[in-house]
Amino acid sequence: MEVRVRFAPSPTGFFHIGGARTALFNWLYARHRGGKFILRIEDTDLERNIREATDVILDGMRWLGMDWDEGPEVGGDCGPYFQSQRNAVYDEYLEILRRKDCVYERDGAIFFRVSQEPQLIDDLIRGPVYRREEKDFVLYRSNGTPVFHFVNVVDDIAMKISHVIRGEDHLSNSSKHVELFRALGATVPKFAHIPLILKTNGSGKMSKRDKGALVEDYRGHQFLPEALRNYLCLLGWSPKDNREIMPIEEVIRLFDLCDVNKNNARFDDEKLSHMNAIYVKNMPLDRFLERGKILLSGIDADKDYLEKVLAICQEKLRSFEELKHFVSYFFAEDLEYDAELCSTLKRYDPVARIGEFLGEVESVTDFSEANLERIIGELGKKHGLRARDYIHTLRFALSGRTVGPSFYKMVGVMGRERVRKRLSRALEKGASQW
Repeated sequence: MEVRVRFAPSPTGFFHIGGARTALFNWLYARHRGGKFILRIEDTDLERNIREATDVILDGMRWLGMDWDEGPEVGGDCGPYFQSQRNAVYDEYLEILRRKDCVYERDGAIFFRVSQEPQLIDDLIRGPVYRREEKDFVLYRSNGTPVFHFVNVVDDIAMKISHVIRGEDHLSNSSKHVELFRALGATVPKFAHIPLILKTNGSGKMSKRDKGALVEDYRGHQFLPEALRNYLCLLGWSPKDNREIMPIEEVIRLFDLCDVNKNNARFDDEKLSHMNAIYVKNMPLDRFLERGKILLSGIDADKDYLEKVLAICQEKLRSFEELKHFVSYFFAEDLEYDAELCSTLKRYDPVARIGEFLGEVESVTDFSEANLERIIGELGKKHGLRARDYIHTLRFALSGRTVGPSFYKMVGVMGRERVRKRLSRALEKGASQW
């Protein structure tokens, strides 16, 4: 049997992180099993049926690297893939139910007559679940529009969906859907209800109002799509060897529904940020430089100098959102020094340390990391100090910061003249505080 799975979002203008994870698990399963991943848009809500809202979903999925085999802008044999364009299909299936005397009309609405028999949902994640639907339910509203339960089942039948992989919150709908599948004489697909994504504090299901809940937030904050996708893979699933950083090809090879957890997954924005930092650090340098130069396009700097700055900052950067602030001091000669931080450096006798290093800089032409490290080491031996006693002071004098890229790389990239001028200016501006 060919595996055919689907992701069927409603175009609300947002792409929720939970929806993205559902799409990803469907996509991974299809790719793992060599099947088809179908994208269909549940746009029967005419008030929200606008192209811009659909584009948010399509663009978000492309950004995350999820392609679809059938659906909008791709086509396929089971289209159209917008529910608003499938009314003729729904009318056809409603007629089947009419002929079987499974529906009746009341107050202008069309109701489905349930069997009231227990329904077994043999869930691939949760195991056997028994549900019984006791009350008849609406298929068409009094205004003539079909409801979610009906169009969802009809589309799954017409599109030959073999596996329905969706959030646990839909488990309560399953008995209605199984009733419809059987009344329509169709094979019931295999169900797999994946765990919910909880808020960071675990207090409840993550909603679109929660921080970090929308895919578009990460695009705006310069996260890497590979990092977010990798993190979403681990919200409810993990490889048996407990690895976390994994190329998507490896995830596809390993992913299976039997390894999806039953327990709800808690969203951890710190873990996501840490994962993003690892991806940023390990980006190919040419790609990192290309993206960095775009974000720093407003800075007036020599191209060679800009590329060297970016190259030494890559390993320390957590996200591209912080790039401009992280590197700003490389391009600002008139630095401001925080008085409180100046005070914390007094124990190193900063005026003496800067003066000693300046004395060496005046006669040095070799600004390689090895030579700079040698100079600091020899100064430390001469004055009975540790290398860090110089590094802390000099870093602050050169950047106005207490953290940053490797000190020796930073000094080497700045070059002799820039370092000499900055240290001289630091002595002038900080003398009263030091």
